[in-house]
Amino acid sequence: MKARIYDAAVIGAGASGLMTAICAARRGRDVILLEHMDQPGKKILATGNGKCNYTNADQALDAYYCEDRSFIRTVLEQFSCTDAIRFFEELGIRPLQKNGTCIYPESEQASSIRNALTAEVKRLQIPLVLSAAVQSIQKDTDKNIFLIQTKGQPVYCRSCVLAAGGMAAKKTGSDGSGYIYAKQLGHTITKPLPALTALTADYSRRKLPAGVRTGCLASLLIDTKTKARERGELQITDYGISGIVIFQFSRTAVRALSENRQVQVSLDFKPDMSKKELTAYLKNRFLGIYTAQKEAGEGLNGFLPDKLSAVILSQSGILQNTRCRDLDETQIRNLVRYIKDNRVTVTGYRDFDFAQVTAGGVPVSQIHPRTMESRLVKGLFFAGEIIDADAKCGGYNLQWAWASGYIAGRSIQAHDSNSADKSTSKPQ
Repeated sequence: MKARIYDAAVIGAGASGLMTAICAARRGRDVILLEHMDQPGKKILATGNGKCNYTNADQALDAYYCEDRSFIRTVLEQFSCTDAIRFFEELGIRPLQKNGTCIYPESEQASSIRNALTAEVKRLQIPLVLSAAVQSIQKDTDKNIFLIQTKGQPVYCRSCVLAAGGMAAKKTGSDGSGYIYAKQLGHTITKPLPALTALTADYSRRKLPAGVRTGCLASLLIDTKTKARERGELQITDYGISGIVIFQFSRTAVRALSENRQVQVSLDFKPDMSKKELTAYLKNRFLGIYTAQKEAGEGLNGFLPDKLSAVILSQSGILQNTRCRDLDETQIRNLVRYIKDNRVTVTGYRDFDFAQVTAGGVPVSQIHPRTMESRLVKGLFFAGEIIDADAKCGGYNLQWAWASGYIAGRSIQAHDSNSADKSTSKPQ
Protein backbone atom coordinates (compact mmCIF):
# COMPACT_ATOMS: atom_id res chain seq x y z
CA MET A 1 0.00 0.00 0.00
CA LYS A 2 1.42 3.37 -1.03
CA ALA A 3 2.32 5.61 1.91
CA ARG A 4 0.50 8.92 2.22
CA ILE A 5 2.72 11.92 1.61
CA TYR A 6 1.52 15.10 3.30
CA ASP A 7 2.19 18.58 1.98
CA ALA A 8 3.58 19.32 5.44
CA ALA A 9 4.06 17.92 8.91
CA VAL A 10 4.14 20.37 11.81
CA ILE A 11 6.22 19.22 14.78
CA GLY A 12 4.70 20.71 17.91
CA ALA A 13 1.09 21.66 18.62
CA GLY A 14 1.79 24.69 20.76
CA ALA A 15 0.89 28.28 19.88
CA SER A 16 3.06 28.56 16.76
CA GLY A 17 2.41 24.99 15.61
CA LEU A 18 -1.36 25.31 15.86
CA MET A 19 -1.24 28.60 13.96
CA THR A 20 0.98 27.10 11.27
CA ALA A 21 -1.28 24.11 10.72
CA ILE A 22 -4.43 26.23 10.62
CA CYS A 23 -3.01 28.70 8.12
CA ALA A 24 -1.67 25.91 5.89
CA ALA A 25 -4.93 23.96 5.98
CA ARG A 26 -6.99 27.05 5.19
CA ARG A 27 -4.93 27.41 2.04
CA GLY A 28 -5.76 23.88 1.03
CA ARG A 29 -2.55 22.22 2.17
CA ASP A 30 -2.64 18.63 3.36
CA VAL A 31 -1.03 18.97 6.79
CA ILE A 32 -0.58 16.82 9.90
CA LEU A 33 0.20 17.95 13.46
CA LEU A 34 2.55 15.89 15.64
CA GLU A 35 2.60 16.63 19.38
CA HIS A 36 4.64 14.66 21.93
CA MET A 37 2.45 15.70 24.89
CA ASP A 38 -0.93 14.18 25.67
CA GLN A 39 -2.75 17.41 24.77
CA PRO A 40 -2.11 20.37 22.46
CA GLY A 41 -1.39 23.92 23.53
CA LYS A 42 -0.42 23.07 27.07
CA LYS A 43 1.93 26.04 27.46
CA ILE A 44 -0.77 28.44 26.28
CA LEU A 45 -2.78 27.54 29.39
CA ALA A 46 0.00 28.86 31.64
CA THR A 47 0.49 32.21 29.92
CA GLY A 48 -0.47 35.46 31.61
CA ASN A 49 -1.04 33.66 34.92
CA GLY A 50 -3.76 31.66 33.22
CA LYS A 51 -5.37 34.73 31.61
CA CYS A 52 -3.33 34.67 28.36
CA ASN A 53 -2.08 38.10 27.35
CA TYR A 54 -2.07 37.00 23.71
CA THR A 55 -0.71 40.14 22.02
CA ASN A 56 0.17 43.77 22.70
CA ALA A 57 -1.15 46.90 21.00
CA ASP A 58 2.30 48.47 21.25
CA GLN A 59 4.58 46.40 19.04
CA ALA A 60 7.78 48.34 19.69
CA LEU A 61 10.83 46.54 18.30
CA ASP A 62 12.78 47.21 21.49
CA ALA A 63 10.44 44.75 23.24
CA TYR A 64 12.09 41.96 21.23
CA TYR A 65 15.53 40.39 21.51
CA CYS A 66 17.20 39.09 18.36
CA GLU A 67 20.61 39.22 16.69
CA ASP A 68 18.94 41.02 13.78
CA ARG A 69 16.05 43.34 14.69
CA SER A 70 15.21 43.78 10.99
CA PHE A 71 14.23 40.09 10.97
CA ILE A 72 11.65 40.79 13.69
CA ARG A 73 10.38 43.83 11.80
CA THR A 74 9.93 41.85 8.58
CA VAL A 75 7.98 39.13 10.38
CA LEU A 76 5.69 41.48 12.31
CA GLU A 77 4.96 43.56 9.20
CA GLN A 78 3.40 40.46 7.68
CA PHE A 79 1.21 39.61 10.67
CA SER A 80 0.63 42.43 13.13
CA CYS A 81 -1.14 42.79 16.45
CA THR A 82 -4.21 43.94 14.52
CA ASP A 83 -4.07 40.78 12.41
CA ALA A 84 -3.80 38.63 15.55
CA ILE A 85 -6.82 40.32 17.13
CA ARG A 86 -8.84 39.88 13.91
CA PHE A 87 -7.80 36.24 13.60
CA PHE A 88 -9.04 35.42 17.09
CA GLU A 89 -12.18 37.52 16.70
CA GLU A 90 -13.07 35.30 13.74
CA LEU A 91 -12.76 32.37 16.15
CA GLY A 92 -15.08 34.04 18.68
CA ILE A 93 -12.47 35.64 20.95
CA ARG A 94 -13.33 39.24 21.76
CA PRO A 95 -10.28 41.30 22.84
CA LEU A 96 -9.99 42.97 26.23
CA GLN A 97 -7.32 45.66 26.57
CA LYS A 98 -5.99 46.22 30.08
CA ASN A 99 -2.78 47.02 31.94
CA GLY A 100 -2.00 49.62 29.31
CA THR A 101 -1.59 47.98 25.91
CA CYS A 102 -1.91 44.29 26.85
CA ILE A 103 -4.60 42.32 25.00
CA TYR A 104 -6.47 39.45 26.72
CA PRO A 105 -9.48 37.35 25.74
CA GLU A 106 -12.66 38.88 27.13
CA SER A 107 -13.12 35.79 29.32
CA GLU A 108 -9.64 36.34 30.80
CA GLN A 109 -9.09 32.61 30.50
CA ALA A 110 -6.11 31.18 28.65
CA SER A 111 -8.20 28.11 27.89
CA SER A 112 -10.35 30.27 25.61
CA ILE A 113 -7.40 30.83 23.27
CA ARG A 114 -6.29 27.21 23.33
CA ASN A 115 -9.84 25.94 22.78
CA ALA A 116 -10.45 28.32 19.90
CA LEU A 117 -7.34 27.05 18.13
CA THR A 118 -8.04 23.36 18.72
CA ALA A 119 -11.65 23.81 17.60
CA GLU A 120 -10.40 25.29 14.34
CA VAL A 121 -7.98 22.37 13.91
CA LYS A 122 -10.95 20.06 14.31
CA ARG A 123 -13.12 22.06 11.90
CA LEU A 124 -10.40 21.91 9.26
CA GLN A 125 -10.04 18.16 9.87
CA ILE A 126 -6.31 18.44 10.48
CA PRO A 127 -4.93 15.13 11.77
CA LEU A 128 -3.55 15.69 15.28
CA VAL A 129 -1.33 12.94 16.65
CA LEU A 130 -0.74 13.21 20.40
CA SER A 131 2.08 11.48 22.30
CA ALA A 132 3.75 11.22 18.91
CA ALA A 133 7.33 10.84 20.22
CA VAL A 134 9.28 11.93 17.15
CA GLN A 135 12.59 10.08 17.10
CA SER A 136 14.31 11.49 14.04
CA ILE A 137 13.78 13.60 10.93
CA GLN A 138 15.60 12.92 7.69
CA LYS A 139 15.28 14.32 4.19
CA ASP A 140 15.56 12.27 1.02
CA THR A 141 16.97 14.93 -1.28
CA ASP A 142 16.50 12.77 -4.39
CA LYS A 143 12.76 12.36 -3.77
CA ASN A 144 12.46 15.72 -1.97
CA ILE A 145 10.60 14.03 0.89
CA PHE A 146 11.04 14.24 4.66
CA LEU A 147 10.82 11.04 6.70
CA ILE A 148 9.70 11.62 10.27
CA GLN A 149 10.22 8.56 12.41
CA THR A 150 7.86 8.34 15.39
CA LYS A 151 7.24 5.61 17.92
CA GLY A 152 4.25 4.69 15.77
CA GLN A 153 3.98 4.93 12.00
CA PRO A 154 6.55 6.92 10.01
CA VAL A 155 5.27 10.17 8.51
CA TYR A 156 6.21 11.32 5.02
CA CYS A 157 5.91 14.95 3.90
CA ARG A 158 7.16 17.40 1.29
CA SER A 159 7.66 20.15 3.87
CA CYS A 160 8.43 20.00 7.57
CA VAL A 161 7.79 22.73 10.14
CA LEU A 162 9.73 22.72 13.40
CA ALA A 163 7.50 24.44 15.96
CA ALA A 164 8.65 22.34 18.91
CA GLY A 165 9.36 25.24 21.28
CA GLY A 166 12.48 25.77 23.36
CA MET A 167 13.38 24.49 26.83
CA ALA A 168 11.40 26.71 29.19
CA ALA A 169 8.67 25.13 31.32
CA LYS A 170 9.47 21.52 30.42
CA LYS A 171 6.29 20.23 32.06
CA THR A 172 4.32 21.93 29.28
CA GLY A 173 6.28 20.11 26.58
CA SER A 174 9.29 22.32 25.87
CA ASP A 175 12.12 19.83 26.30
CA GLY A 176 14.60 21.05 23.67
CA SER A 177 13.90 18.18 21.27
CA GLY A 178 13.39 20.66 18.43
CA TYR A 179 17.05 21.62 18.63
CA ILE A 180 18.00 17.97 18.09
CA TYR A 181 15.88 17.78 14.94
CA ALA A 182 17.29 21.08 13.66
CA LYS A 183 20.84 19.77 14.17
CA GLN A 184 19.95 16.53 12.39
CA LEU A 185 19.00 18.64 9.39
CA GLY A 186 22.23 20.67 9.39
CA HIS A 187 21.40 23.74 11.50
CA THR A 188 23.46 25.20 14.31
CA ILE A 189 21.97 26.25 17.66
CA THR A 190 22.74 29.38 19.66
CA LYS A 191 23.11 28.21 23.26
CA PRO A 192 19.64 28.08 24.88
CA LEU A 193 19.35 29.96 28.17
CA PRO A 194 16.40 30.75 30.46
CA ALA A 195 14.63 34.08 29.91
CA LEU A 196 11.78 35.80 31.76
CA THR A 197 13.10 34.24 34.92
CA ALA A 198 14.15 35.23 38.43
CA LEU A 199 17.73 35.99 39.47
CA THR A 200 19.57 34.58 42.46
CA ALA A 201 21.57 36.90 44.68
CA ASP A 202 24.52 37.00 47.03
CA TYR A 203 22.95 37.87 50.37
CA SER A 204 26.05 37.11 52.43
CA ARG A 205 26.68 40.80 53.18
CA ARG A 206 23.28 42.44 52.77
CA LYS A 207 20.01 40.55 52.62
CA LEU A 208 16.74 42.02 51.48
CA PRO A 209 13.55 40.84 53.23
CA ALA A 210 11.89 37.84 51.57
CA GLY A 211 8.19 38.07 50.90
CA VAL A 212 8.11 41.77 50.07
CA ARG A 213 6.39 42.97 46.90
CA THR A 214 6.88 46.61 45.99
CA GLY A 215 7.21 48.89 43.00
CA CYS A 216 10.67 50.07 42.01
CA LEU A 217 12.97 51.09 39.19
CA ALA A 218 15.53 48.34 38.59
CA SER A 219 18.74 48.99 36.68
CA LEU A 220 20.82 46.13 35.31
CA LEU A 221 24.58 46.68 35.54
CA ILE A 222 27.02 44.45 33.69
CA ASP A 223 30.67 45.01 34.54
CA THR A 224 29.49 48.22 36.32
CA LYS A 225 27.86 49.63 33.16
CA THR A 226 24.09 50.15 33.01
CA LYS A 227 22.59 47.95 30.27
CA ALA A 228 18.86 48.12 30.98
CA ARG A 229 16.27 49.84 33.15
CA GLU A 230 12.79 48.58 33.96
CA ARG A 231 10.03 49.84 36.21
CA GLY A 232 7.38 47.64 37.79
CA GLU A 233 6.70 45.28 40.67
CA LEU A 234 9.64 43.67 42.43
CA GLN A 235 9.28 40.44 44.38
CA ILE A 236 11.98 39.76 46.96
CA THR A 237 12.51 36.07 47.65
CA ASP A 238 14.72 34.03 49.94
CA TYR A 239 16.99 33.21 46.99
CA GLY A 240 17.06 36.58 45.20
CA ILE A 241 14.89 38.94 43.17
CA SER A 242 11.92 38.24 40.97
CA GLY A 243 8.83 39.90 39.53
CA ILE A 244 8.10 41.42 36.15
CA VAL A 245 10.63 44.21 36.66
CA ILE A 246 13.39 41.57 36.85
CA PHE A 247 11.94 39.26 34.19
CA GLN A 248 12.06 42.01 31.59
CA PHE A 249 15.87 42.17 31.50
CA SER A 250 16.66 38.69 32.81
CA ARG A 251 17.66 37.51 29.31
CA THR A 252 20.50 40.05 29.23
CA ALA A 253 21.54 39.21 32.80
CA VAL A 254 21.54 35.46 32.18
CA ARG A 255 23.60 35.80 29.00
CA ALA A 256 26.16 37.94 30.87
CA LEU A 257 26.35 35.43 33.73
CA SER A 258 26.95 32.62 31.22
CA GLU A 259 29.93 34.64 29.98
CA ASN A 260 31.27 34.98 33.55
CA ARG A 261 30.69 38.72 33.65
CA GLN A 262 29.86 40.72 36.78
CA VAL A 263 26.14 41.36 37.16
CA GLN A 264 24.43 43.66 39.63
CA VAL A 265 20.96 45.13 39.94
CA SER A 266 20.40 48.57 41.42
CA LEU A 267 16.98 48.98 43.06
CA ASP A 268 15.43 52.43 43.38
CA PHE A 269 12.45 52.20 45.72
CA LYS A 270 11.39 55.82 45.16
CA PRO A 271 11.97 56.46 41.44
CA ASP A 272 9.64 59.49 41.35
CA MET A 273 11.87 61.42 43.72
CA SER A 274 15.40 62.64 43.06
CA LYS A 275 18.02 62.19 45.77
CA LYS A 276 17.75 65.89 46.57
CA GLU A 277 13.96 65.74 46.79
CA LEU A 278 14.06 62.59 48.90
CA THR A 279 16.62 64.10 51.28
CA ALA A 280 14.52 67.21 51.80
CA TYR A 281 11.36 65.15 52.25
CA LEU A 282 12.90 62.85 54.88
CA LYS A 283 14.34 65.76 56.85
CA ASN A 284 10.94 67.42 56.99
CA ARG A 285 9.22 64.14 57.77
CA PHE A 286 11.54 63.26 60.65
CA LEU A 287 11.24 66.72 62.22
CA GLY A 288 7.47 66.90 61.83
CA ILE A 289 5.38 67.46 64.93
CA TYR A 290 3.78 64.01 64.69
CA THR A 291 7.01 62.16 63.87
CA ALA A 292 9.96 63.74 65.69
CA GLN A 293 9.43 61.74 68.89
CA LYS A 294 8.88 58.43 67.09
CA GLU A 295 11.51 55.75 66.60
CA ALA A 296 13.07 55.64 63.11
CA GLY A 297 11.16 52.50 62.09
CA GLU A 298 7.87 54.13 63.07
CA GLY A 299 8.90 57.29 61.24
CA LEU A 300 8.94 55.44 57.93
CA ASN A 301 5.55 53.81 58.46
CA GLY A 302 3.51 54.04 55.27
CA PHE A 303 6.47 55.25 53.20
CA LEU A 304 8.00 51.83 52.53
CA PRO A 305 6.87 48.27 53.31
CA ASP A 306 7.59 47.62 57.01
CA LYS A 307 9.99 44.73 56.45
CA LEU A 308 11.87 46.71 53.81
CA SER A 309 12.10 49.78 56.06
CA ALA A 310 13.70 47.70 58.81
CA VAL A 311 16.35 46.31 56.46
CA ILE A 312 17.15 49.66 54.85
CA LEU A 313 17.53 51.30 58.26
CA SER A 314 19.96 48.54 59.22
CA GLN A 315 21.90 48.96 55.97
CA SER A 316 22.10 52.69 56.70
CA GLY A 317 23.57 52.10 60.15
CA ILE A 318 20.47 53.40 61.92
CA LEU A 319 19.16 51.63 65.01
CA GLN A 320 15.43 50.99 65.03
CA ASN A 321 14.97 52.79 68.34
CA THR A 322 16.77 55.97 67.24
CA ARG A 323 14.47 58.95 67.58
CA CYS A 324 13.62 60.57 64.25
CA ARG A 325 14.66 64.01 65.55
CA ASP A 326 18.11 62.64 66.42
CA LEU A 327 18.99 61.44 62.92
CA ASP A 328 22.01 63.34 61.62
CA GLU A 329 23.02 64.37 58.08
CA THR A 330 25.20 61.30 57.52
CA GLN A 331 22.45 58.88 58.57
CA ILE A 332 19.87 60.56 56.35
CA ARG A 333 22.33 60.58 53.46
CA ASN A 334 22.94 56.84 53.94
CA LEU A 335 19.19 56.24 54.14
CA VAL A 336 18.68 58.05 50.84
CA ARG A 337 21.47 56.03 49.29
CA TYR A 338 19.95 52.68 50.18
CA ILE A 339 16.47 53.76 49.13
CA LYS A 340 17.64 55.10 45.77
CA ASP A 341 20.48 52.70 44.94
CA ASN A 342 20.20 49.40 46.78
CA ARG A 343 22.71 47.13 45.06
CA VAL A 344 22.14 43.40 44.67
CA THR A 345 25.00 41.20 43.45
CA VAL A 346 23.53 38.61 41.08
CA THR A 347 25.09 35.16 41.30
CA GLY A 348 22.83 33.08 39.08
CA TYR A 349 19.33 32.54 37.78
CA ARG A 350 16.35 30.21 38.06
CA ASP A 351 16.60 27.40 35.54
CA PHE A 352 14.34 26.36 32.66
CA ASP A 353 11.77 24.80 35.00
CA PHE A 354 10.98 28.31 36.27
CA ALA A 355 11.58 30.34 33.09
CA GLN A 356 8.74 31.48 30.85
CA VAL A 357 10.67 31.48 27.56
CA THR A 358 13.97 30.43 26.04
CA ALA A 359 16.68 32.73 24.74
CA GLY A 360 18.71 31.07 22.00
CA GLY A 361 17.87 28.49 19.37
CA VAL A 362 18.09 28.41 15.58
CA PRO A 363 19.85 31.62 14.43
CA VAL A 364 17.68 33.94 12.34
CA SER A 365 20.57 34.22 9.88
CA GLN A 366 19.68 30.66 8.80
CA ILE A 367 16.01 31.49 8.11
CA HIS A 368 14.24 33.53 5.39
CA PRO A 369 12.14 36.14 7.26
CA ARG A 370 9.50 36.42 4.53
CA THR A 371 8.76 32.69 4.47
CA MET A 372 10.30 31.23 7.67
CA GLU A 373 11.95 28.65 5.42
CA SER A 374 15.44 27.39 6.18
CA ARG A 375 18.23 28.87 4.10
CA LEU A 376 20.00 25.51 4.40
CA VAL A 377 17.28 22.93 3.72
CA LYS A 378 14.54 23.51 1.18
CA GLY A 379 11.11 22.66 2.52
CA LEU A 380 12.13 23.01 6.17
CA PHE A 381 10.39 25.80 8.10
CA PHE A 382 10.61 27.19 11.63
CA ALA A 383 8.04 28.89 13.87
CA GLY A 384 7.91 30.12 17.44
CA GLU A 385 10.28 29.70 20.34
CA ILE A 386 12.68 27.32 18.59
CA ILE A 387 14.04 30.39 16.78
CA ASP A 388 16.63 32.59 18.49
CA ALA A 389 14.19 35.44 19.03
CA ASP A 390 12.31 36.21 22.23
CA ALA A 391 10.70 39.17 23.93
CA LYS A 392 9.66 40.86 27.14
CA CYS A 393 6.50 40.08 29.10
CA GLY A 394 3.30 41.56 27.74
CA GLY A 395 2.04 39.33 24.95
CA TYR A 396 5.07 39.85 22.71
CA ASN A 397 6.22 36.23 22.76
CA LEU A 398 2.78 34.98 21.76
CA GLN A 399 2.60 37.61 19.01
CA TRP A 400 5.89 36.18 17.76
CA ALA A 401 4.37 32.69 17.79
CA TRP A 402 1.28 33.81 15.84
CA ALA A 403 3.26 35.82 13.29
CA SER A 404 5.97 33.25 12.61
CA GLY A 405 3.36 30.47 12.49
CA TYR A 406 1.17 32.44 10.10
CA ILE A 407 4.08 33.06 7.73
CA ALA A 408 5.28 29.44 7.83
CA GLY A 409 1.77 28.11 7.20
CA ARG A 410 1.17 30.54 4.37
CA SER A 411 4.49 29.65 2.76
CA ILE A 412 3.99 25.88 2.59
CA GLN A 413 3.53 24.83 -1.01
CA ALA A 414 0.85 22.45 -2.22
CA HIS A 415 2.17 19.42 -4.07
CA ASP A 416 -1.17 18.41 -5.51
CA SER A 417 -2.23 20.52 -8.48
CA ASN A 418 -5.87 19.94 -7.53
CA SER A 419 -5.49 21.51 -4.08
CA ALA A 420 -7.80 24.46 -3.59
CA ASP A 421 -6.87 27.57 -1.66
CA LYS A 422 -9.45 27.85 1.11
CA SER A 423 -8.20 31.18 2.42
CA THR A 424 -10.73 33.96 3.04
CA SER A 425 -8.77 36.86 4.52
CA LYS A 426 -5.26 37.79 5.65
CA PRO A 427 -5.29 36.72 9.32
CA GLN A 428 -5.46 32.97 8.82
